[in-house]
Amino acid sequence: MTEEIVIAGFGGQGVLSMGQILCYSGVMEDKEVSWMPSYGPEMRGGTANCIAIISDEKISSPILTRFDTVIALNQPSLDKFEKSAKTGGLLIYEASTIINLPTRTDIDILPIEASNEAAKMNNIKIMNMIILGAFLKKKPIIKFESALKGLEKVLPERYHHLIPLNKQAFEKGMELAEKFQVTV
Repeated sequence: MTEEIVIAGFGGQGVLSMGQILCYSGVMEDKEVSWMPSYGPEMRGGTANCIAIISDEKISSPILTRFDTVIALNQPSLDKFEKSAKTGGLLIYEASTIINLPTRTDIDILPIEASNEAAKMNNIKIMNMIILGAFLKKKPIIKFESALKGLEKVLPERYHHLIPLNKQAFEKGMELAEKFQVTV
């Protein structure tokens, strides 16, 4: 099993953290991992993306142009990376903020209104964990428990009191993903 993922959005949306969580989780499960961030000079509001690869085998290169899964958290990221999903791949996007919907018919598409759900949970910062939960429901490349341990590694200790809320966000994402018939 090898899963090649690109996660993209604005800085401050937790794009890099999502990739780190996946990779830390993969390491805990004795998988090979690669995490390659890319972001502009702006701290928040600029664009950011990361490539995360989780594999049972050695990873030959972290540099990719085609992905098994594309996760887009905003319109510019969807516009840029939709075409990068491999045929038969998965595109997950944050549907609350997307105006121009994806047009591909050769991939599975999973719209998740994560921002709206995060607002209902009174913390917009957990939007990325809702998306990550939806991804792990559709592609369980790592165990839920490992993802929570990965979150604990990535989240600074001063925010560990938010781990239960993040766990709820993961679960909400999984619940939302169940509503869609996506074959992977």
